[in-house]
Amino acid sequence: MSAVVCEIELLIPGAASLKEKRHVVKSIIGRIKARCNASVAETDFQDNWQRAVITAAMAGADRFILQKQIEIIRQIVYDNAEAELVDITAEYL
Repeated sequence: MSAVVCEIELLIPGAASLKEKRHVVKSIIGRIKARCNASVAETDFQDNWQRAVITAAMAGADRFILQKQIEIIRQIVYDNAEAELVDITAEYL
């Protein structure tokens, strides 16, 4: 069994308030939860209008399956027109 913690840093240039930012972040978190069966939360920059860090944690039978899930997460973020991916890191446990 393997586990991974994935940290995703986002830039949300169109957000003019925390309410607009949270709308974008909640949308991304919901899609990740639905497609990857991961535990996901916003973990940094909660009070910053245009930046966010989302952390996802997953467990799987082997590392190959988790790598596929990380690619799905990356694609979900790329497909979101309101947020730009700044950085994504994955730490396997």
